[in-house]
Amino acid sequence: MKYEPIIADRYYHIYNRGNNKQSIFFEEKNYDYFISLIVKYLIPVANIYSYCLIKNHFHILIKTKTDIPNLKISKALSNLFNAYAKAINKAYSRSGSLFQDRFKRKIIENEEYLETLIIYIHLNPRNHKLIEDFRAYRHSSYSKIISTENSFLSKEQIIDLFYDKSNFASVHFQRQEEILELDKNIFLE
Repeated sequence: MKYEPIIADRYYHIYNRGNNKQSIFFEEKNYDYFISLIVKYLIPVANIYSYCLIKNHFHILIKTKTDIPNLKISKALSNLFNAYAKAINKAYSRSGSLFQDRFKRKIIENEEYLETLIIYIHLNPRNHKLIEDFRAYRHSSYSKIISTENSFLSKEQIIDLFYDKSNFASVHFQRQEEILELDKNIFLE
């Protein structure tokens, strides 16, 4: 499969799942470690708009920074996933591929799709029946975006997309059923 190169100053939905749909996160500390690698590898090359980590897959929405060489962006993403896979294989005495394939990416070219994707990512734990109230899911960016605490997320830009925090929260609730009914192929190829 030919992959489109990641280029500067664009929004991307980055996602992948475990090989054979198996787990990629085995215990709580794995989620935290993955987040630490996002901060280490992606913050220099991209702004993070949202994420959700599920036991056997993940979603990350980024906007690549301007004036960053394209190869540097792709290398940062590759380094993130390789570092995580190597650490998991070592920690759990496993071998072989952790991920199904190379990370997948989808360019986001309009604001309506961008907003819908943010909501979709946050609703993912509910969609997979892991939790009834998506706001309580620990491994999602939703609570960090509405929090007053500092974060590595591009919170101000995210909130601006929805006009304010109140609207950000209410739109998530208003569009829950609609988003959960959408064919997943809209977001996953």
